[in-house]
Amino acid sequence: MKRFIICFIAAFVLCFKISIPCDAAFPAELEISASAYVVMDAATRSVIYEANSNMQLPMASTTKIMSTLLCLESGDLDSEFTVDSNAIRVEGSSMGLLEGDTVTKRALCYGMLLPSGNDAAGATAVRIAGSYADFAVLMNNRAEEIGMKNTHFVTPSGLHDESHYSTAYDMGILTAEALKNKDFREICSCQSAKVTFGNPPFDRWLTNTNKLLKNCEGVIGVKTGFTDEAGRCLVSACKRNGVTLICVTLNDKNDWNDHSNLYDLAFSNITVKKADMPSDIKLPVVGSDAISVPLYAKDEIIYASGNFQQADTDVRWEVEAAPMLYAPVQPDSIAGYLVHYCGEFEVARQPLFTVCGADYLENNSKNKNIFEKISEKLKEFFY
Repeated sequence: MKRFIICFIAAFVLCFKISIPCDAAFPAELEISASAYVVMDAATRSVIYEANSNMQLPMASTTKIMSTLLCLESGDLDSEFTVDSNAIRVEGSSMGLLEGDTVTKRALCYGMLLPSGNDAAGATAVRIAGSYADFAVLMNNRAEEIGMKNTHFVTPSGLHDESHYSTAYDMGILTAEALKNKDFREICSCQSAKVTFGNPPFDRWLTNTNKLLKNCEGVIGVKTGFTDEAGRCLVSACKRNGVTLICVTLNDKNDWNDHSNLYDLAFSNITVKKADMPSDIKLPVVGSDAISVPLYAKDEIIYASGNFQQADTDVRWEVEAAPMLYAPVQPDSIAGYLVHYCGEFEVARQPLFTVCGADYLENNSKNKNIFEKISEKLKEFFY
């Protein structure tokens, strides 16, 4: 009898393997079929719900989130070039590239995020790094920068390789980083898009494989994935009431419903919070009768708050700016940055603008103190 009770409890835990960091109880009838998943706040990376979120698993074509981010960060997105013939000879889903086609990096990004083109990922890797192997080095270096501690990339597309893996948590923080990129956000949110490529180039329409964009309130992306080995993988992002949440499921036969249900649950149990914003940031001015110029940030930082797993879910800020300004100072000009952090992660980086200007005084050397005179001499020497 004792052994039976222990086995029953173990089976029960396995059936309902979800952490419940929010105060509200997780409904017993809501079962998640994924081998691993996570729901997190995109701004702070705070984990709301998770199960096995640090388990290393294949992630299929959700890999293309990294490939697309690297492509967008490489610049020169709209220059035309001819695709490498070998790079596009790849199995699986395709954006329709053929040998000799002319394309742009931007078009390849649409090809990766919408129809999940393995040919687009291959063409991207060779264009940026010269080979799949060298592109994988870039992928892994960027992953380390982001803080993806349990991830290793081998292929640009996500086609199966035993050494190619990630975790639900790592894919979540990758997505949070990618969503900071304006072009990435725009592309992954498109249900369809007109893209130009070919030999000669012509317009054609690409359709997004992400059904959540039209079936779940507030969803703004991000990427689907499937291989026989990885199963169904899905990374999505959803924005409601100013807060963006990210959901990642790996090996999930019921991913569309699981994401929708997890978002409904999470959004009903979080508190929408605005980050504290400083109201008295000033920088001293050299060469003007103005002693200092006040600075301000234009946008609010909104994030999810609650009884999450992390002890620290509050957002703090730091100012990054030169120690002083030099006249003349123009009003509404960028004078530094307000950087927001939650724990180790940078949440947002906002420009700090001058509230007003400060005119330069031509004959004010008599009124300057020693520090101001030295500062101006240094400015003349270095600038």
